[in-house]
Amino acid sequence: MSKHFDNTDRRILKFPAVNPCQSVPPATLLASLIILSGKILDFQSKSFATQKRNCRETIRQVSLLHIFFEELCAGERVLSDSVAVSFSELHLTLQKIRFLLEDCSRDGARLWMLTKCEFLATQFWILIRAVSTALDVLPLSLIEVEDEVKEVVELVRRQSRKARFELDRSDGNAKKMLLSILDQFEKRVEPDSGDLKRVLDYVGIRSWSECNNEIKFLEEEIAFECSDCVGREVPFLSSLVGFLSYSRGVIFETLDTRNLDETQGDFRSNMQVINCLNTEDFRCPISLEVMLDPVIISTGQTYDRASIQKWLKGGNLLCPKTGEKLTNTDLVPNLVLRKLIRNFCAYNGVCLGRMGKQSSDITRTTVPDSQVASESMKFLSIFLTTRLAFGTSEQRNKAAYETRLLAKSNIFNRSCLINAGAVPPLLNLLCSTGSCTQENAVAALLKLSKYGTGKRLIVECRGLTPILDVLKHGLTWEARQSAAATIFYLSSVKEYRKLIGEAPDAIQGLVDLMKEGTPCGKKNAVVAIFGLLLLPKNHHRVLEAGTVPLLIDILASSEKVELLSDTLAVISLLAESTEGAFAILSSKSLNLITGILQSSTYQTAKEYCVSTLLALCINGGAEVVALLAKNQTLMASLFSLLTEGTANAGKKSRALIKILHSFHETRSSGWIISSAVPCHELAIHER
Repeated sequence: MSKHFDNTDRRILKFPAVNPCQSVPPATLLASLIILSGKILDFQSKSFATQKRNCRETIRQVSLLHIFFEELCAGERVLSDSVAVSFSELHLTLQKIRFLLEDCSRDGARLWMLTKCEFLATQFWILIRAVSTALDVLPLSLIEVEDEVKEVVELVRRQSRKARFELDRSDGNAKKMLLSILDQFEKRVEPDSGDLKRVLDYVGIRSWSECNNEIKFLEEEIAFECSDCVGREVPFLSSLVGFLSYSRGVIFETLDTRNLDETQGDFRSNMQVINCLNTEDFRCPISLEVMLDPVIISTGQTYDRASIQKWLKGGNLLCPKTGEKLTNTDLVPNLVLRKLIRNFCAYNGVCLGRMGKQSSDITRTTVPDSQVASESMKFLSIFLTTRLAFGTSEQRNKAAYETRLLAKSNIFNRSCLINAGAVPPLLNLLCSTGSCTQENAVAALLKLSKYGTGKRLIVECRGLTPILDVLKHGLTWEARQSAAATIFYLSSVKEYRKLIGEAPDAIQGLVDLMKEGTPCGKKNAVVAIFGLLLLPKNHHRVLEAGTVPLLIDILASSEKVELLSDTLAVISLLAESTEGAFAILSSKSLNLITGILQSSTYQTAKEYCVSTLLALCINGGAEVVALLAKNQTLMASLFSLLTEGTANAGKKSRALIKILHSFHETRSSGWIISSAVPCHELAIHER
């Protein structure tokens, strides 16, 4: 009966307690109360950064109630129904107390709890008074227990009524100091590091990893606030992130590599789980877009909150997917799926957003949510740039890692770091003999290359040569794949596509990474080649480097949908030229591409397959059309795309269907298209 909630099941400072049903027998309630009070007693071994006295007093009073509950259970006494009213109220209150203690002892939320110290003290007072009220209606005279036990209950009732749960003076002073520091940032005054240390030490944040965990928690809260379309707390939360980010970079000199490795190991483990999933399940059945805020309705189906709310407001009371009648219109957050989607997008560098609408995450990070966040980031950028240029080896590595983290998903952070002059010293670190330093430096440059000024500075500072050197000879696979991704972002500028394409070994370096790299490295190499192919002059260079056989190998062996789709995108571009079509057809891949079209559940992959087949028919000649015409099931896939695919997929499908129909209608009269590929080369495609 006592449902278990962990920190991933609910938002902090939300207490979703469940009132026991009236039909539950008193004996069942008693058994559940023993379990629930026992779990509250487990908090005796927990550490509380704030609310220490209130937590201890609450646990002490619950411990006395636990004795009473166990005594009742041990005697196997028959309890009257009148006891159930008091027990039900106690059960509801103890659930909330447990949630409150969980939040007060939660790792990663210590600073947030300090800022909520007045609210928390009030909650303790309210809940203990609720215990007193529940005991007031408990018919002790009808319960056969020892007088000593009754005296314990009376003691709890009296103490809970008179207890004073007030704000701890030391909590209040620490909060005042924190607010003073935030005020200094807002006034563009860099605070004294000693004051920062005192606040951090008070709440038990004594290492880089602990500070980083606090930042992660606050960023999750900001995401929740934004998804709820409320956002009242966002400016203050952003100020706290600014304070902690500055502290992480300036105060904590040493990276906790052990804890960091464990965190990255957990993340890699999560990604192994995600890679086993069909990412199409991340899309809302109504909007077909990736869900920003997945919620579950009464039929058990999951939809994006905005889409299902619009559906319900239209007076629809049936499940859009199953057609079942909804028993209620409650929307329950699917936090597990939400976390999977966020992890997947973070790992793949995807920004969550709806079609035709800028991602709220990206829009929000263009301009800081508070003046404190803005000014603290400017101070931190100057500090990190100085360390990158003049620090010791360890300090440079840490500064590169901090830059990498800060620039990961925040546009304003990127602009601050670039304006502070971070690009030149990062480029200098690419020749480092330390693998961690090189990896952090190139990853930081990758993030900064997403910003327009960052691209220009990298090229103007002659950064292309060291980046290509890391691509070819990087000390780790991670460094090489980050270099490939950087090339992709640089190739978004037309002038730089020519520059990169003409650079010695640039394309060959990408091809080598496709051949030898990790799945992520292969993906980055493929998309970089795609960017370079947007310049027609690079087509011959890409083909000459032997790219096509490697692309076909990826199609035949990879199970990763994103890599498969990116590979097909490159092949479809290459197929648009006669030389490219010849190389693709010579690789014996026609059946492979048609097979993917017919079997894939990924719409983007299907669209690229159709584009490739259409280009091969145009550039490959009648023999290609003849081979496709022999495939009896191809037409079904093409007609399916007409109704289910995008407008572009439908256009390409119609063109290919028209070619195949024309072939069937005219083959008896000797319809001929000049072929760029000899017949003996095409014969190998038949099975």
